[in-house]
Amino acid sequence: MPRITKVYTRTGDDGTTGLVGGQRVPKESPRVEAYGTVDETSSHLGAAAAAGLTERLTQPVQRIQNDLFHLGSDLAMLDEDKARLQVPQIEQRHVDYLERLMDELTDELGPLENFILPGGCPSAAHLHVARAVCRRAERTVVALSRQEALGAWTAKYLNRLSDTLFVMARYENLKRGVGDVLWDSRA
Repeated sequence: MPRITKVYTRTGDDGTTGLVGGQRVPKESPRVEAYGTVDETSSHLGAAAAAGLTERLTQPVQRIQNDLFHLGSDLAMLDEDKARLQVPQIEQRHVDYLERLMDELTDELGPLENFILPGGCPSAAHLHVARAVCRRAERTVVALSRQEALGAWTAKYLNRLSDTLFVMARYENLKRGVGDVLWDSRA
């Protein structure tokens, strides 16, 4: 567990940031953009939790935020450093967890009969924002993966997570007695 004695280091004042392996990269690099967007997803999940999630979603959101920290550390390190530094990474078990969670929540929701617009109760709306940011994280990770080696499960996890967040938002609305906001294709 790292011990942080100072939040500021002044080492980023030149427009670079340090990766876990010690390399310096520009702050606008695709790798930094990828793990920054993963962090943004987690922050939106924190906002959803602060808005007051139903009890059923509280623990899964905390677990997902922890998993996103694993994903961020995975992305903040070059592939060649992973064996040497042994940081947590996203694995098949993380993807499996999301799929099980989606299946459990979907059993209570019933089939989707129309496209859903983001909204509903405040906590569901925050989950929808987290979903949209997660989709952006997935796009940045896929783009990065075309340039550099990444963990085998990173893009798959983000793909599954965005679907999970959609299901969680619908579940949150259901449990709060708030209807989903339906797309009106004829408006």
